[in-house]
Amino acid sequence: MNPSVRIAGARPVSELCQYSQVNSFEAGVPTALGEYLPLPTIAGVIRVDRVALRGLKARGHHGVFPKEREEGQTFIVDLVLGLDTRPAAADDDLSKTVHYGVVAEEVVALVEGEPVDLIETLAERIALSCLKHAPVLEVEVCVHKPDAPITVPFDDVTVTITRSRV
Repeated sequence: MNPSVRIAGARPVSELCQYSQVNSFEAGVPTALGEYLPLPTIAGVIRVDRVALRGLKARGHHGVFPKEREEGQTFIVDLVLGLDTRPAAADDDLSKTVHYGVVAEEVVALVEGEPVDLIETLAERIALSCLKHAPVLEVEVCVHKPDAPITVPFDDVTVTITRSRV
């Protein structure tokens, strides 16, 4: 379809979105004052950079069965942290991004800490901990429970959640 042809009664995409759009070519370029323009959006969804931590392993005592609470088992956590890495990259400054080593230690402490019945609860606690870091705008948490007490053959049980500040 020719982009210059307008369909009668059709509204431009910019009018359909409730959030203002940012020109992706302008986003990420510091202004004269050194401030960054807002992150680029597509239909009002903010596109953020990603920092991933995969395969964090820790022993926890989570589960509904007494054996799980007594003996414990290995849990594996994957994280994808959404944040704007431009300020840190521009200045090569760790203080302007998320310190993933600290995040990893906090996640392991949660897995090894107070037991919960459900890995959904554990995932929620991990997400809230990640969002306490100022640069983190959103987080995806996947908790693996590879030794779950299931009576049939299986490879893994996971719960994946996504949480954000907005």
